[in-house]
Amino acid sequence: MDILDHDAYVLPFEQLRMRDIASVGGKNASLGEMISQLAEAGVRVPGGFATTARAYRDFLRQKGLSAQIARRLDNLDVDHVMALAAAGNEIRQWILDTPLQPALVEQIQRHFERLQNPAPAPLSCAVRSSATAEDLPDASFAGQQETWLNVVGIGAVLERVKGVFASLYNDRAIAYRVHQGFAHADIALSAGVQRMARSDLAASGVMFTLDTESGFRDVVFITSNYGLGETVVQGAVNPDEFYVFKPALANGHMPIIRRALGSKLIKMQFSGASAGGVETIEVAPQARAQYSIADEEAIALARLAVKIERHYDRPMDIEWAKDGRDGQLYILQARPETVKSQRAGRVEQRFRLKTSAPVLATGRAIGQKIGGGPARIVRNAAQMARVMPGDVLVADMTDPNWEPVMKRAAAIVTNRGGRTCHAAIIARELGVPAVVGCGNATEALNDGALVTVSCAEGDEGRIYSGALETEVSEVRHDNLPDLPVKIMMNIGNPQLAFEFCQLPNAGVGLARLEFIINHAIGVHPKAVLEYPNLKPDVKEAVERAARGYASPRAFYIEKLAEGVAAIAAAFYPKPVIVRLSDFKSNEYRKLIGGVDYEPEEENPMLGFRGAARYLSEDFAPAFEMECAAIKRVREMMGFANVELMAPFVRTLKQAERVVEQLARFGLRRGEQGLRLIMMCEVPSNAILAAEFLCYFDGFSIGSNDLTQLTLGLDRDSGMPLLAQDFDERDPAVRFMLQRAIDECLRQNKYIGICGQGPSDHPDFAAWLMQTGITSISLNPDTVIETWRKLAAHSTPV
Repeated sequence: MDILDHDAYVLPFEQLRMRDIASVGGKNASLGEMISQLAEAGVRVPGGFATTARAYRDFLRQKGLSAQIARRLDNLDVDHVMALAAAGNEIRQWILDTPLQPALVEQIQRHFERLQNPAPAPLSCAVRSSATAEDLPDASFAGQQETWLNVVGIGAVLERVKGVFASLYNDRAIAYRVHQGFAHADIALSAGVQRMARSDLAASGVMFTLDTESGFRDVVFITSNYGLGETVVQGAVNPDEFYVFKPALANGHMPIIRRALGSKLIKMQFSGASAGGVETIEVAPQARAQYSIADEEAIALARLAVKIERHYDRPMDIEWAKDGRDGQLYILQARPETVKSQRAGRVEQRFRLKTSAPVLATGRAIGQKIGGGPARIVRNAAQMARVMPGDVLVADMTDPNWEPVMKRAAAIVTNRGGRTCHAAIIARELGVPAVVGCGNATEALNDGALVTVSCAEGDEGRIYSGALETEVSEVRHDNLPDLPVKIMMNIGNPQLAFEFCQLPNAGVGLARLEFIINHAIGVHPKAVLEYPNLKPDVKEAVERAARGYASPRAFYIEKLAEGVAAIAAAFYPKPVIVRLSDFKSNEYRKLIGGVDYEPEEENPMLGFRGAARYLSEDFAPAFEMECAAIKRVREMMGFANVELMAPFVRTLKQAERVVEQLARFGLRRGEQGLRLIMMCEVPSNAILAAEFLCYFDGFSIGSNDLTQLTLGLDRDSGMPLLAQDFDERDPAVRFMLQRAIDECLRQNKYIGICGQGPSDHPDFAAWLMQTGITSISLNPDTVIETWRKLAAHSTPV
């Protein structure tokens, strides 16, 4: 074991371990830990050295600087922006005017020469801060001290080390310590001097070993941009995003379950000056339209992240870089994630909008809350004092300097930034809803106008006009009693799956493809297949939607696969029953190009939908893309928990042919454990239940369609007199349900229900439980309430 020289002013990274946080801070201690402990596991960390806390404290003792600083901060109101700025500026200048002690200068020079040799070219370094209370599991200290990149020459390094010391008294750092209860004198700074990976020639970014919004632990979330990583960390760009499913990494699958192409308008690179420095330039349009790293690199990064997480035994926040010269991936920092991993207990708040209004802007949602108030547009840091408690802070971008006003804002909205930037991290820690990367928020919103900022609707955050009514409910899901029936969930939006899976459940009884096709794809499948032979406006819209993909067909298949995979991952290894597409013609017409391919039907509810489409010679090629997506999810990504459900199968002949068509397109019942379920939603399905079950592994009752077809009601008619007669509890409907349930139980096959009825009527759910049904699939917002009500009726007949 290496024995640390506690009297030294400078130590090489390879001598450091996590036990040395008090001497070199969390950031530098972690770099040393990874170099010494994870190199054999393939984790590459650029070498370097760190100044010690002793060096910093001895520096401050010169000329009584410590006491002078303490007096200046005594009784300072850190929420008074102008007073805070004046104090911070004065203290930093005192530090910059004080020379480094000669012993520290000598040791830095010696270690710099050691780091530089034997490289023939001038050494390019990053000089970063590492506070002795930084990167602890309960405090992020995100970006509060300075970082300098492409620092060349010993003179510049010495200057930047002193800059690091001064940065302990940045305005944001002073305020954060007060708000977190840290005494200023208890914190010391270590400067880390690290050889730079040449990501200016490639890409870099940040990754978390959990989902930053829901806290879901089974994914690695990666952000990436061209060039140096500061653009991502600072929130200056909207980066590319990748979600990788951890459990499937070990068995050779390619489990990228979600991707989002960022706009990546700018990148940071080395300046041409011999003295070093960096510059920001625009990214070429062609490069913006492509992902900044390959899928294989995202997988490789995820593997590194899992190794680091396993070593530290906790969720981690990691900065990474790809070196454009050697093509290798490097880890630049690794620290504990400080927000979602600290969430404890089984009580959660859920926010929901009760009304709607025009959407003024959209971006990436940070958190899952809703906030609102007067929009306060802040063009620069000098205007921060305009933000009053309860205002919505609107800015081009924020950095941690803005932490004092972020704390009092009801919500935060920015033009630029991604989910892993400093502003996003601080917003999460403060519990303030934020929507970042809107692009045009400072133009789309009017100063002083009331707005509502919603982060409760998935990955996309929305800013609505006006003050909308919001419902906040408290969800407790501890101590739920056992039931004789499985409670599953109906899921449409894959972006909410990571949150919903944390409710008690036995899997997904209905995963709807329509939401994915409508929101993530937005293009009619036949327009995809007939590209490029399309009308000019449709062709342009298809190209715009498919940016970043090899072809529109690849886009359609991969986006559909990603949506299904996100749901499958969230609930893995529990079963996820995916209903094949059941758009009606009027719904397909709303997609890009849809009007050119869909008939105008008088009653689309009874028209060209469900199994009839899959068997149509005209639509079969589109259905083949759907099957290719499911096959990709099950075989390439490794989600064998995905089961399939065929909707609206009218006749026995259709049942036989649908099973044959699925097999023709590579989805054979029973192969690799694939189960085929049929939606029991047409009266013929219940009447001939025994015969239909010859082709399927069970039924899932679609009570919405079964009710309308049994009672002869059009549930889309909008006539109040008809609407009041629509009731799943009608004796005729119950007769159909009982017949289907009894036959499945007789054949020992799966029988569940995924219609709206059990979510709306707890007494209906109780009756279903008493029939001996296998599962009841509910809307997520009704799971806990219905579960508790069913517990009172839990003796099956």
